[in-house]
Amino acid sequence: MQQANPGQQQPSPQQSTGLPKVKGPEMNDRDRLNDILAMEKYMTMSYNVAVNEASNDSLYQTQMSILTELHQAQRDLFNAMHAKGWYKMEPADMQKVDKAFQQFSNYSSQFPY
Repeated sequence: MQQANPGQQQPSPQQSTGLPKVKGPEMNDRDRLNDILAMEKYMTMSYNVAVNEASNDSLYQTQMSILTELHQAQRDLFNAMHAKGWYKMEPADMQKVDKAFQQFSNYSSQFPY
């Protein structure tokens, strides 16, 4: 059995296998922004329901104002994460976009108004 030299640092399992380093339980900036973005998405969904069901005009206006602010905060978070490379998206294939547009444009003829 080979004894470790106390002055020499042993390679970690990730270093010796070439696998990526495993992240610990602590949150980093990316985790925090992901958490806040998820919360913003949940809040906008909830406010959408509340706005749709508001029976008082003043309440409706207040909730619409909050909803608009939430949508802007959500967009700002997305932009910040995207700029840092933390929210990656593939560019849309324009042929697929055109096909979907045409498909859904044809549906409009089925509407009674």
